[in-house]
Amino acid sequence: MQLVTTERIRPHVSIVRLDRQHRRNAMSFELMTELEEAFETVAADNDCWVVILTGQGAGFCSGLDLEDPGVIPGIEELPLSRIGPIAMGHFSKIVPIMRDVPQPIIAAVNGAAFGGGLCLSLGADVRYAAESARFNATGIVNGLCSTELGASWLLPRLVGASRSSELLLTGREIDAREAERIGLVSGVLPDPDLLDHCVGVAEEMCRFSAFGLQMTKQVIWDNLETNSLRAAIDLEDKSQLLLGNTENLIECVTARKEGRVPVYTDMPRTDIAEAVRAAFEGESKVPKY
Repeated sequence: MQLVTTERIRPHVSIVRLDRQHRRNAMSFELMTELEEAFETVAADNDCWVVILTGQGAGFCSGLDLEDPGVIPGIEELPLSRIGPIAMGHFSKIVPIMRDVPQPIIAAVNGAAFGGGLCLSLGADVRYAAESARFNATGIVNGLCSTELGASWLLPRLVGASRSSELLLTGREIDAREAERIGLVSGVLPDPDLLDHCVGVAEEMCRFSAFGLQMTKQVIWDNLETNSLRAAIDLEDKSQLLLGNTENLIECVTARKEGRVPVYTDMPRTDIAEAVRAAFEGESKVPKY
């Protein structure tokens, strides 16, 4: 039985669905293995520009399955002291994997996002919630700690230190409207409209340059870890120069003059390519900007 499915739902838009409906899409070792593989698949798909992550049925992800977590992979002949870190890492590596997916990830939070499910939503680049969505940090409620899967790093950056600490320390459940008010999600939709809305946002993104989307995501994540304004601007400048060396900006200006929608190809600027070729051939040509 497949626990995670991947589908091309629109041109350039893929949807990744958690599918353990009988357990409200709770995290098992098998589900996390398939989720990692699904993200690897979409990351390698050059025709996919935006990814939507959601849960099948009435829940997004209810966190770790405490009753039926499945079998820990890759622990044959290991002593007990080495099994714990492997088991923990099998879950905690998912958010860095989401970060490394080049395409923007939109989380369509349809129902419960508890514990690890909350963390999955934090690992997305954009979050929208159904009216039925609920969020909480479950670890503290279960006698553990709520700092898991990157939550202690991501949540303060999304909602601020005080709100983040309150949610992580109390395990308080919040609804979709409060999540929107504190900035955890970008919008709340009626349940039947959630996925269509997220697909619409994804299609709007696909009007732009695929390279531009990927570089914007990369810079946002990199600069979350940068504590220097100068370093952040330097990275922005380098990324902008990469895009500036494509035909995209020229196409944008031309399309505006012609009253049409621009079509971005991310191809290198032909005048620069010609200048480089001429330099190798001993001619002197300077590209016109």
